[in-house]
Amino acid sequence: MVEIFKSEVGGKLSAILPEVYEQEGFSVKDCWINLVNPSDKEVAFVSSLTGIEDDMLKAPLDDEERSRIEQEDDHLMVLVDMPVIDEEDDYYSYYTIPMGTFIKQNVIVTVSLRESTALRDFVRGKVKNFRTDLKTRFLYQMLYNIAARFLSYLKQIDKASGRIQNELHKSTKNKELIQMLDLENSLVYFATSLSGNDAVISRLLTIKNNRFLIAYEEEQELLEDVAVETKQAIEMCTIYRDILSGTMDAYASVISNNQNSIMKALAIITLMMSIPTLVASFFGMNTWLPGGQKIWGFVFAIALSVILVLVTFLVVKKKKLL
Repeated sequence: MVEIFKSEVGGKLSAILPEVYEQEGFSVKDCWINLVNPSDKEVAFVSSLTGIEDDMLKAPLDDEERSRIEQEDDHLMVLVDMPVIDEEDDYYSYYTIPMGTFIKQNVIVTVSLRESTALRDFVRGKVKNFRTDLKTRFLYQMLYNIAARFLSYLKQIDKASGRIQNELHKSTKNKELIQMLDLENSLVYFATSLSGNDAVISRLLTIKNNRFLIAYEEEQELLEDVAVETKQAIEMCTIYRDILSGTMDAYASVISNNQNSIMKALAIITLMMSIPTLVASFFGMNTWLPGGQKIWGFVFAIALSVILVLVTFLVVKKKKLL
């Protein structure tokens, strides 16, 4: 999908229709081009508009791409990870994907595999003082939105973890344990991505000005805020991951202990059930026994079985084995 936006006089963002930007001679000056899971044809089209090579535009479409900054002769690429969310049957799954921002002197291009609310906020007008011609500010605002989205999703993960733990208190099911494992995996993805993003932001803080990034005092303060938000997200992610990991270990111990208790109870029940069988076996032998052919012999066998079972039960109870 290809979207092209441009800020009008007064700051209002307008979307440029395909029949306009597909015309020969269309100028991308001060435009924002957003590519979401583009086809090869769409990448080639944007490449022809901007002069950025196809291979560079396709770099953020690789899930394994690491966060980094690359400066070429005619553009600057800033690649970071952003969080995304998938809705499963009755819970959410979180992970991260790369997002590349290409800055030229006349245009800015964003490329990602999936649409993100971090970018949709710009389209919906939820970001103040956003203009497509102020490319440095746009980049820093986008990084701030991504950091804020990480914090928001981390809070959601913490709430989801608490809800699942409450369900596990009632009954330990594989479904809840799998959800806890998914959340733990999400935190691992977040921690890795945030670490890479933090390195990129630290690098941007050292780049005061160049021909692609011109940061005034306001933009520099915004970037510092981004660094603070990212470090806070890293700390929260570390805390939540440690808590969740400890919780998973605790529940693993509880499950193992419950299983041992069940096996112990079954072994004791089997022992007590074997006592009447043993008595019946003695009295069922084809030889002389006390009370043979007498009614009181049957009653005696039943009474002996009950007494031995009760004695065994009392011994087990006294030793707190049951």
